[in-house]
Amino acid sequence: MSRSKFRGISTLLTLASILSPRLALALATETCTQIQQAVSSASAVYYPLDLLGNYASDISHWAASSTQESTCSVEPGSAADVSVIIQILASTNTSFAVKGGGHTANPGFSSTTGVHISMKRFSGVVYDAGSQTATIGTGLIWDDVYEALEPHGVNVVGGRVSGVGVAGFTLGGGKFELGKLVAFAGVLTFCYGLTVDTVTAFELVKPNGDIASITEASDPDLFFGLKGGQNNFGIVTQITLKTFPQGQVWGGLITYTLAQIPAVSAAVAQFVSNVTDPKAAIIPTYNFLLGQPGISHVMFYDAPTPPPGIFDAFLAIPHLTEDVSTRSFTSLVQSAPSNATTGARGAFHTVSLLDYSPTVISAILNETIFWGSHLAPFSGSFISYDIEPFLPTIFSHASTTSAYPPSRPDPAYMPLNLYFAWSDPLSDSIFHDALLQSTQQLTNVAIGEGQAVADAALYTNYALYDTPLERIYGDNVGRLRSIQAAVDPGNVMGLAGGFKF
Repeated sequence: MSRSKFRGISTLLTLASILSPRLALALATETCTQIQQAVSSASAVYYPLDLLGNYASDISHWAASSTQESTCSVEPGSAADVSVIIQILASTNTSFAVKGGGHTANPGFSSTTGVHISMKRFSGVVYDAGSQTATIGTGLIWDDVYEALEPHGVNVVGGRVSGVGVAGFTLGGGKFELGKLVAFAGVLTFCYGLTVDTVTAFELVKPNGDIASITEASDPDLFFGLKGGQNNFGIVTQITLKTFPQGQVWGGLITYTLAQIPAVSAAVAQFVSNVTDPKAAIIPTYNFLLGQPGISHVMFYDAPTPPPGIFDAFLAIPHLTEDVSTRSFTSLVQSAPSNATTGARGAFHTVSLLDYSPTVISAILNETIFWGSHLAPFSGSFISYDIEPFLPTIFSHASTTSAYPPSRPDPAYMPLNLYFAWSDPLSDSIFHDALLQSTQQLTNVAIGEGQAVADAALYTNYALYDTPLERIYGDNVGRLRSIQAAVDPGNVMGLAGGFKF
C-alpha cells in the first residue's frame, strides 16, 4: 500500500473515531424523541438539563462507578409503554439500560450513554390472601415490599439489606445481597429457598414487544431462564412471589474493634459448626477502615426471642456499639446504615466455599489486613469481607431447576462477598486487580484444606463484571443460549449491559 493511500485511510479512521460518539449521540437523541412521541401519558422522558431532578435520580446508582450520563432517561408507566419503547430501541439499534433499584456494582450493567430506562413507576405491591402470593413491581426496593406486606402479617424471600432492588436481585438468582454496612433480610432463604424458588410468575415484555405472563406451566424454558438469567430475555415489569407468615423477629447489629477480633472469629467458627436451626443466621463482616480492622456483625432469629445458647458467645464479647432487640422485620432490615459508602466507586467479587473453617476465617482476616493496609493510600478506600454461612439444605427447597444455581441440591456452596470501595476513577484497575488476587488467594486456601471449590459456581449478583459465564452458570450456559436465541433472535437485549449469553 502506498503512503498516500495509508494516510488517507488513517485520516478516515480518525474522522470516524471523532464522529462516531457524536453520531451515536445524535441517533440516541432521535430515539429519545421517538419514544417521547410514542408513549402514553403514563410515561415520561427526561433529559440532562431536567430541572426537577428526575433525570439525575433515574440514572443514579448506589455505586458511583455504575452511573453513566445517558442521552435521556425514560420512566415507563405501563407494560404497554415498555413494549413501545423496546420496539423503538430494536428498530433504531440504540444502546439502552434497564434500572430497577440501582444496586449493581458492575459498571454498565444497568447504565448506558444511550437510553436509560428507569422502572421506578412500577411500584405496586398487591397481596392476594387467597393464593398467598404478592405481585411486586420491578421498580421497588425490598424495604418498600416488606413495609407494604407487614400489615398483612406476611413476608417474601428477598434482599437482606436496605436499598437493594427487587428486579436485579431476583433476576440474578435471589440468593444473597449485601451493602455496606450490612443489614439483614433474606434469612427466609434458610427455610424457603432462594427468591427464585418462590417465584410463581414473571410479567415479561419480550424483545419483540409481546407482553406475557411467564410461569412454569406456560413456558418452562423461559421460566427457567428468568430465574437467575438476568436481563437476557426482555424487560420484566412485575414478579409474583409466594408469601410466608411473618411476625416480630430478634436481631440487629453489633460492632467490635481490633482487640476483640480473635474472640469473634472463634464464635463465628463455633456458630458455623454447631448451629443448625434454620431460623438463626449471622453475617460477620471483616472491615478495614481508618487504618485498622474491625467487625460489623449482624445476628438474626425469626422469632421474638432466640433459644438460649445460639448467640450467647457473640453477646458476651465486649463491643463498640450494639443495636439488638425484638423488632419488626422492616426495622431489622433498616437497622444498619447500608449507605455508608454511597457515592463511592465500588466493586463486588466472590468466593464460593463449602465450609467456613477456622483456617478460612483466619485467611479472611489476613486478607482484610493485607489489602486494607495496601490500599489505604488510595483516597476513599474501604475494604470488607462478608462471611455468609448457610445450611447445606439451601438448594434443596425448589421443585424445579433454575438458571442459577447450575446444580442442585449439591454442592451447597456458601458465598464469601468481597466489597472494595474507592473514590478516584484512575484507581479502578488497581482495585479490580486486587479483588481478583484476593479471591484467588482465598480460593487457594480453601483448596489447600481439601475443599473442592476450584470451579465452584459463583453467585451472579456478586460476580465481578468480567467473570466467565461458565463460572456462574456452569453446564446451564448452553441451554440458556438456546433460550435466549429463541426469545430474542435479533439480540435486542444485547444492546443492554450485563452477563450476556
